Amino acid sequence: MVKKEIQRHLDCIKENAVDVISLDELALKLEKSLTEHKPLKLKIGFDPTARDIHLGHTVLLRKLRKLQDLGHIVILIIGDFTAKIGDPSGRSILRPVLSEAEIKDNASTYTDQAFKILDKQKTKVIFNSSWYKEMDMSKFLALLSSYTVARMLERDDFSLRMKENRPLTIVEMVYPLIQGYDSVMIDSDIEFGGTDQKFNLIVGRHLQEVYGKPSQAIVTMPILVGLDGKNKMSKSLGNYIGVAEEPKSMFGKLMSISDEVMLEYFRLLTDIPLDKVKKMHPKEAKLMLAETIVSFYYSDATGKKEKEEFEKIFSQKELPLDMPIYRSGKENIDLIEVLFVEKIAPSKNEARRLLAQGAISIVESDPSKTQTLKEQTVKIPSRGVVLKIGKRKFLKIIP
Repeated sequence: MVKKEIQRHLDCIKENAVDVISLDELALKLEKSLTEHKPLKLKIGFDPTARDIHLGHTVLLRKLRKLQDLGHIVILIIGDFTAKIGDPSGRSILRPVLSEAEIKDNASTYTDQAFKILDKQKTKVIFNSSWYKEMDMSKFLALLSSYTVARMLERDDFSLRMKENRPLTIVEMVYPLIQGYDSVMIDSDIEFGGTDQKFNLIVGRHLQEVYGKPSQAIVTMPILVGLDGKNKMSKSLGNYIGVAEEPKSMFGKLMSISDEVMLEYFRLLTDIPLDKVKKMHPKEAKLMLAETIVSFYYSDATGKKEKEEFEKIFSQKELPLDMPIYRSGKENIDLIEVLFVEKIAPSKNEARRLLAQGAISIVESDPSKTQTLKEQTVKIPSRGVVLKIGKRKFLKIIP
């Protein structure tokens, strides 16, 4: 019976995983856990370098939730100390240093967003500054002496920056040790991370051995490609979907991904069998993907509503029912100012670019009949007008 249960847990861990170090160690840990009825400690860490958790992060969080459902606990490390350095993993340039106020502000949103997926009752949140602020210099130097410079330079991103004569600070080289020491402090049984974190996770495993503790197993998961279909999902690249994003925006962004990327999103972000997806028309499959994800983060009713709204706009050429309304209070409006104030465009320069590209039009009540706007000043008739901006945004203006 225990062997079957071990295999069930191993199958859950291996699903979609890239690296598992190692299966034999994991089997022993699981056998001990199940025999002694003691849950494993599953470690995951986030540096609060931005306010949003995006769908790329949820690849790991979904895995952890499934293991929580099997009885294990998650130790969520909020790297408020390590964020002052900035994780250099996969980067070819020095990461800007954040202030303490910025880090605190970003961290304040992390747990609420993580608990959209994780079971709060089976999650322990720890800020890693809680032990680093107490660490004296002798302990810190002992930590640094546990790894050589030669081994640290085995990292591809570090060696590349050295070859290209790009800045690589001592602090960045210390980062993997500081992250790894978190594993020592919490007695981590398994640490999870993206494939770009593999080196850091191995350092944590090594440090546990140095400090006389059982070494953690390691599980790496694929990195989700962003909306551009090329780079990993990242807020700094503007190709991300936040888990706290408005449902309309979330749905629209998911519908914008390429058909090639869609299958990967199904595999990593849902439990829908790929065999079922492959039999569907790409458009219908994408609608199901967007509805499924919006429904998870909001509700089934919201997912259904956004699907219906999207189909009205793009399939039936109807206008959305709940478009934002701007009351101008005057007959003539400055289009650039309105788009910026209503946050339709992130900046006035972007609004001007949209206008210059012919991406703004008056659609009235029939989107199939449009009048492309060319002038910045627009006269608003007494009945008002409906503007279409780009492919997905609408704004009703009333004088």
